[in-house]
Amino acid sequence: MAAGANRSPGWLDANRALWDERVPVHAASASYDLEGFIEGGDVLMDFEPGEVGDVAGRRLLQLQCHMGQEALTWARLGASRVVGLDFSEPAVKVARRLADDLGYATDRAEFVVSDVYGAVGAVPDPNYDIVYVSAGTINWLPDIRHWARVVSSLIAPGGFVYLCEFHPITHTLDDATGSRFVRDYASGLPVVREAPGTYADRSAPTVYNVATEWIHSLGDVVSALIEAGLRIEFLHEHDKTMFLQFKSFVQGEDGCFRPPPAQPRVPLLYSLKASRA
Repeated sequence: MAAGANRSPGWLDANRALWDERVPVHAASASYDLEGFIEGGDVLMDFEPGEVGDVAGRRLLQLQCHMGQEALTWARLGASRVVGLDFSEPAVKVARRLADDLGYATDRAEFVVSDVYGAVGAVPDPNYDIVYVSAGTINWLPDIRHWARVVSSLIAPGGFVYLCEFHPITHTLDDATGSRFVRDYASGLPVVREAPGTYADRSAPTVYNVATEWIHSLGDVVSALIEAGLRIEFLHEHDKTMFLQFKSFVQGEDGCFRPPPAQPRVPLLYSLKASRA
């Protein structure tokens, strides 16, 4: 594990190469289960629909959408138009194919290629009722205040951003048990690591394995959104996650993963809603 300068040179290209290479692995994996999704599979955490609320007739933008399954789920739940944005062209191609398979034309579900910081010039509409950001996204961005300004600029008056993200404390814990601190929580420096394989297939052969991530504390995320002119509606912490994030975790009847019973619980996910007046 090594830490570099505040913005590691070439981080964007290296991260894009990593994600581009993993798209076909994810698309073929049981974890993403694209066939099951087309047949009606639900990819949202159980608390998300209730926290977001009724999306019927609303326009929703998902930033860092990967293969678009969450965005398309919100379309199924009644959003009048969904737009997904991701910096990986192979991922966006899969998202467009899924939209076609589900019978959504571009006026209902559109996907565009761009990194987050360039989103304002890449998305088809000037603003959206809901900006949705799912887990495993902001840790790939170096400047959380820049991110918050972009998000704020994309929210229509009366709209909001909803973020469901891995709790930053999880990025500081050991990979085996998730019970020991092994990384700094608030250094501000990038974490550069070798990451062969992928969470959807640990044994997948991969070439582009250098991952550069940043740990953004809860305080930094909340403060950035407030500085960008948004009002925090709620911040919730959750003691479960959607995949085997740590090797010792066990899967419950609800399909979610948690520490074994003898291990102290820590927050694994958090969700927040921040609105524009």
